[in-house]
Amino acid sequence: MPIYEYRCVDCQEQFEALRPMKDADESISCPVCDGLNTKRTLAVFYAQSGGRVLAGSQPNCTVCSAQSCSSCGR
Repeated sequence: MPIYEYRCVDCQEQFEALRPMKDADESISCPVCDGLNTKRTLAVFYAQSGGRVLAGSQPNCTVCSAQSCSSCGR
């Protein structure tokens, strides 16, 4: 089963849910406020192997905001 990402329109909580594909766009309750006013969001990911990008684009460094961590040595 795939993991889908959702956002609660009422409290702005972002959460994930493991659901069958057929239920991906069905209502799901928010784990924080129990509201059903939720929307499925676009899940973005990045995959790299052996220095080659396999999917997505290279993320920014979370420490110095550079495109490559070689800038700050992390």
